[in-house]
Amino acid sequence: MIIIPARLGSSRFPSKVLADVAGMPMVVRTAKAVEDIDDVLIATDSSEVLDIAKSFDIKAVLTSTTHQSGTDRIYEAAKSLNLSDDEIIINVQADEPFIEQDVVKAVYELTQKYSSNGSIIATSAYKYITNPEADDPNIVKVVTDSKDIALYFSRSKIPYPRDHHFDRYKGHLGIYGFTMKSLSIYCSLNQSSLENIEKLEQLRILEAGYKIAMVEVETESFGIDTYEDLQRALKLHTI
Repeated sequence: MIIIPARLGSSRFPSKVLADVAGMPMVVRTAKAVEDIDDVLIATDSSEVLDIAKSFDIKAVLTSTTHQSGTDRIYEAAKSLNLSDDEIIINVQADEPFIEQDVVKAVYELTQKYSSNGSIIATSAYKYITNPEADDPNIVKVVTDSKDIALYFSRSKIPYPRDHHFDRYKGHLGIYGFTMKSLSIYCSLNQSSLENIEKLEQLRILEAGYKIAMVEVETESFGIDTYEDLQRALKLHTI
């Protein structure tokens, strides 16, 4: 099951999930990009998004307007489906209309691999980025151990190149894999201090003593946070 959280409000790009992407609203374009992998559901706080999704034959469900994160939103949606504990749930962001299927499949397969490992609450992905890209606080960096288990995520440049140039930073992608059981564990955790400082919800998992498994992928896709991002993405991709 792929669930796409779609909150209508956005301070930097109002109603961005409905922005036109080659003739389709962004959230619908994202759903269409991944619909061949597994069943897709849009979880939204907006009746407008709900109606538009259904007009494109995309399943959608209305969720609370008070959720603090997309993960909480997908959990509400997942609970409404009465899924089994071992059901795999992939959280794909609504602002990734050009996400490649291989990226989603890689996270799906990694989630399957660790589905019986109680210490790993979530899986996710990264791509290698350059030194200048790593300076951008909007691009989240992750450091991992030798088995690609996340050690830390930060908006800061990590690891810090104290003595020499370094150009192999790992840029975190905002896609997550859970089982229904691990998703329920995550949503039972209290917000953490590191999460609040960095404004990165994945740090809640690490601070609670659980783990996130990572996989390296190659991708040209990126989250669209501004109108300028959308114009840049449209120049890079042909639909």
